[in-house]
Amino acid sequence: MNKALVLMCLLAPLAAAAGNNTSAAHAACMEKSGGVTSAMQDCIATELVRQDARLKKAYKAAMAPLSASRKKQLLSAQRAWLAFRDANCQFYADPEGGSAARLVANDCVLSATANRATELENLTD
Repeated sequence: MNKALVLMCLLAPLAAAAGNNTSAAHAACMEKSGGVTSAMQDCIATELVRQDARLKKAYKAAMAPLSASRKKQLLSAQRAWLAFRDANCQFYADPEGGSAARLVANDCVLSATANRATELENLTD
């Protein structure tokens, strides 16, 4: 089976899970990658920087109006979410899965981050 096809099959469920929470630039980058693993990794890394900034902005905005006790709750929830995201996505990085497993693990982090940013943004809408 074609390497690009295998990678796209592996990434399809994660991309669907992210919905449209990632940028159009990311979609264009992934399309342009032609299924080349290193190019896809670059696309994911670039988008993760973008989504991490979005997450931080959404978190700060969500925290701003909260009382001290609610801020503590959100801080606790965010820390738990980060621990879950990291542990869950690390699971996908199967050492026997080669570069495809690393790609799927990195896409997991990206998708989870984008989804969490949307979740926090919705708290302030």
